[in-house]
Amino acid sequence: MTATATPTGHTGATKTMTMVAAINDALDIALAADDAVHIFGEDVGVMGGVFRATDGLQAKYGEGRVFDTPLAEAAIVGMGIGMGLAGLKPVAEIQFAGFLYPALDQILSHLGRYRHRTRSRYHLPMVIRAPYGGGVHTPEQHADSPEAILAHTPGVKVVIPSTPADAKGLLLSAINDPDPVFFFEAIKLYRSMKEDVPTGDYRVPIGKARMVTEGDDVTVICYGGMVEVAQKAAAAATQAGIGVEVIDLRTLVPMDTDTVIASVAKTGRAVIVTEAPRTAGFHSEIAAVIAEEAIEHLRAPIVRVTGFDAPYPPFTAVEDVYRPNPLRVAKAIRQVMDY
Repeated sequence: MTATATPTGHTGATKTMTMVAAINDALDIALAADDAVHIFGEDVGVMGGVFRATDGLQAKYGEGRVFDTPLAEAAIVGMGIGMGLAGLKPVAEIQFAGFLYPALDQILSHLGRYRHRTRSRYHLPMVIRAPYGGGVHTPEQHADSPEAILAHTPGVKVVIPSTPADAKGLLLSAINDPDPVFFFEAIKLYRSMKEDVPTGDYRVPIGKARMVTEGDDVTVICYGGMVEVAQKAAAAATQAGIGVEVIDLRTLVPMDTDTVIASVAKTGRAVIVTEAPRTAGFHSEIAAVIAEEAIEHLRAPIVRVTGFDAPYPPFTAVEDVYRPNPLRVAKAIRQVMDY
């Protein structure tokens, strides 16, 4: 999939990039602009990360600012908390989002609580990057989508871009945010698409959704790796005469509820698409917000298209059944239209 549209509101120079290249560019810009920025994680230094998102950065900025850590996620997050409290801007990489669980004590007990504990006298600027999601047949625990766990953790922000330009702009905003930000990157999107990305220091505001396509009949709400799936389903629906409005949340916490509610109020129908397991996923939070704030506009029940309540299947073609695809989304669109 190739996109050529210049990001909304940008009029300067651009360069065609993949998402992983845009992330690398953002990290390069942040390191050059502020000596407080430090990048660390498993294999991020010499190797440049398993997906090469930090490729070349250690050679350019030295081992003191871009460095490898042991295979110890709790230590990575715990060290980052200390660095942030000391006035640095740590950018930690968790090699895969499914490896995040050993660090949950640091996250749940400490990371998001310092502003509250100190009555805003102390901030904790820290970014935790992690590849997430499926689509490339990875082994077990390499394709998890744990965003709902983090969204349920007060004091942290959760950002999930779906395009190269958004990845760069949101990451630079996250690094300069005074509070901790989880930054999830869909593995499937790292190199599967290119678009024109603004050069230089380019920011996308955290907390603002993006309208991907406009339509009057159905709203499809999604984020990250599910945006391209929703776009394909929307294109098929358009051929059948159904106008689909695709909303890319971009940020789960804080969520842009105004854009979501305005779209559902216009279309009267909502389909929510995520690849996380069905029970208690973030899709349920979106559905609850719509039910609370826009139920009088609904012409049909809200439909969720999600993963299943089972561990993500490793390697095999079963992944193509587990992970939502355009056909499943198209059926959900038809379901709400036929209600």
